[in-house]
Amino acid sequence: MIYLDNAATTAPDAAAVSAALAFYGQKFHNPSSLYGAGFEAHRAVQDARRSLLAHIAPAGGFELVFTASGSEADNQAIFSSVRRGNFVTTAGEHAAVYQSAKELERRGIEVRYARLHADGSVDGEDLLRLVDEHTSLVSVIHVNNETGAVNDIAALSAAVKKKNAKALFHSDGVQAFGKIPFSLPQSVDLYTVSAHKIGGVRGAAALIRKKGVPLHPLIFGGGQENGLRSGTENTFAIVQFAAAAEKKFSSLGRDLEHVRALNSAVRTGLDTGIFTILSAEDASPYIVSVAAKGLRGEVLLHMLDDAGVQVGTGSACSSKNRYSRVMLACGLGEALADGVLRISFCAQNTAEEAAEAVAIINRCAAQLKERTK
Repeated sequence: MIYLDNAATTAPDAAAVSAALAFYGQKFHNPSSLYGAGFEAHRAVQDARRSLLAHIAPAGGFELVFTASGSEADNQAIFSSVRRGNFVTTAGEHAAVYQSAKELERRGIEVRYARLHADGSVDGEDLLRLVDEHTSLVSVIHVNNETGAVNDIAALSAAVKKKNAKALFHSDGVQAFGKIPFSLPQSVDLYTVSAHKIGGVRGAAALIRKKGVPLHPLIFGGGQENGLRSGTENTFAIVQFAAAAEKKFSSLGRDLEHVRALNSAVRTGLDTGIFTILSAEDASPYIVSVAAKGLRGEVLLHMLDDAGVQVGTGSACSSKNRYSRVMLACGLGEALADGVLRISFCAQNTAEEAAEAVAIINRCAAQLKERTK
């Protein structure tokens, strides 16, 4: 099976699992316990926290709160920050941000959605137009999880602060962390990362915040994570997250070039009589979205699965919807949006896999097109 749905989740890195395995077995102790074994688990969590922060905040000035998922971290950033005024975000956000915005609307908060360009990146001018003196939070996804479009959150956050110095700026960085070079600027207040997109196991993620930025808990209880996220820490998943991130960042440049070659092979190899490339050339090379003209993407996905290739049709968190709201916001008509496939890579994918996948995708699409005549 050729797995090309890495934007949904990646296979856990075996070396990172081995590095953390002791905390799944003999070092199972609660990090809040007062005896020595508990303190050892606590120290492992703290070491992981420092290690993860160092990758994108080397100059310091940021803190990290562990959560169970990127969605939880997004929720905490939004519901903690938007308690007055209006919330500005984009039409291209991950469901964790978009559905949180809809919940805020149900609670009576005004939410403003900035338009997208055709590639899924935010229209920066429209975003800034929506920011005013009453804006409490602006949230812009770093790398669009459906098209791979990269938003310049350093420039956008600086521009937001120039217009309203009191507004907080959050970014969902789940598809960026460990994949594209980036260092957090002081104009970004809150930033979400997740383990399972970079070879970590599910159950570990984090919300990074600039020191001094107000943050309130979503989950109350024992006061773990300095009172910001109660619940006994998943030591194994946290330690494994740090080990996976260490490996990813040590080879980030090499992996980027390798994945860029895979992306190019798919772009140039797909049948242009059937497929339209939706992702821009300057998008994250880890994601390339395409549309099969006149074909149903979900039907093609199942054909590909039977033929040995696993891809997505968009965000795995919104797979029950026939049309992607993000693709519609990019300006695609329903006929084209119905045929979207998302092909996403990891560093372990090979050139041979990419070539074989292209051949299978072209063959299955041609077969489906013949049936629909």
